[in-house]
Amino acid sequence: MSTLHPFYPIFDRAEWLIRLLPLGIKLVQLRIKDQPPEVVRAEIRAAKGLCGEHGCTLVVNDHWQIAIAEGCDWVHLGQEDLDTADLGAIKAAGIKLGLSTHDEAELDRALACDPDYVALGPIYPTILKKMKWEQQGIDKLSEWRGRIGDLPLIAIGGMTPERAALALEAGADVVSAVTDITLNDDPEARVRTWLEQLG
Repeated sequence: MSTLHPFYPIFDRAEWLIRLLPLGIKLVQLRIKDQPPEVVRAEIRAAKGLCGEHGCTLVVNDHWQIAIAEGCDWVHLGQEDLDTADLGAIKAAGIKLGLSTHDEAELDRALACDPDYVALGPIYPTILKKMKWEQQGIDKLSEWRGRIGDLPLIAIGGMTPERAALALEAGADVVSAVTDITLNDDPEARVRTWLEQLG
């Protein structure tokens, strides 16, 4: 059974956490792209402090070396990140590991890494980034659920509070959201809707 909170927003700056963590977010990912290491380190350090203040679990996307240096608890890696990441160093640091998957081969590879959660996406079409994969659909969540046993399963890609219920019914433990919040005219209100939907 997953001990992770079912609502898992992803943000690209600690500034979002200042605004939105006070609303009750308990699980969050910081995904910073195309920034110099000193900026990444400062953002991760700020996010870690904010999450500590609000009793929120912080997951650091990609930057596992800085996550180790800063004493973080979770790292999320995409499949391309697995090519260069030192999984032994991550585990030795006591950091839990989440991995992205998009197809059968990637799931097999992920499971061989003994992750602490598996993410599947995009469940629905997403505008976040250009992907070579078609939308996976809700049924794929049920298939993955059967494959990964008790590991927490994260649904990501085009998710909304309304779609979240379908994802959870299909077998997901956690639903992740990005642009549904960050591109919303009222991110605070949207987060409240998510929390009302997912507890």
